[in-house]
Amino acid sequence: MKRRVKRRVGLALFVLVIAAAGVASATPAAPAAPATPVAPAAAPAAVDDHGQLLDHTLQARFEQITKDLRCLVCQNESIADSNVELAGDLRRQVREMLVAGQSDDAIFDFMTDRYGEFVRFSPPLTPKTLFIWGAPFLMLVLGGVIIYRVVRKRAAMPLDDEAGAEPDVK
Repeated sequence: MKRRVKRRVGLALFVLVIAAAGVASATPAAPAAPATPVAPAAAPAAVDDHGQLLDHTLQARFEQITKDLRCLVCQNESIADSNVELAGDLRRQVREMLVAGQSDDAIFDFMTDRYGEFVRFSPPLTPKTLFIWGAPFLMLVLGGVIIYRVVRKRAAMPLDDEAGAEPDVK
């Protein structure tokens, strides 16, 4: 339990630091120096000059995995669609793990362990997620049962007119 809390606090602090860095970098302080291009020697041998994996099956897996992982800063975009620096780092991490021979499940497990279940657009079915998805339906059924019992009980009650008492007329 303490591990989860520490992980969530760490993730929240990480997101706050990234957001603060984004705000700080958005303020125009001085003209930025031109970005230095990455030397081709720094890239792994399995990646071309444009950052695409040379193996087409690995590239297809890379694209699918990056579409299934959520950007932690944008929160409504996948890391494939996001231009945030953190999303670029996550894409680079996924690419390196694919080149190293990691399976898709191992990559998802690594990202989930590191950033929590929120990083996945479709988390695996566990008792916790089953409860989260099933709770609204359970509440709907429970509400239906309560309404049914109340209506049946009120239907069985006599009306005031049927009580046999005549109102006093004077």
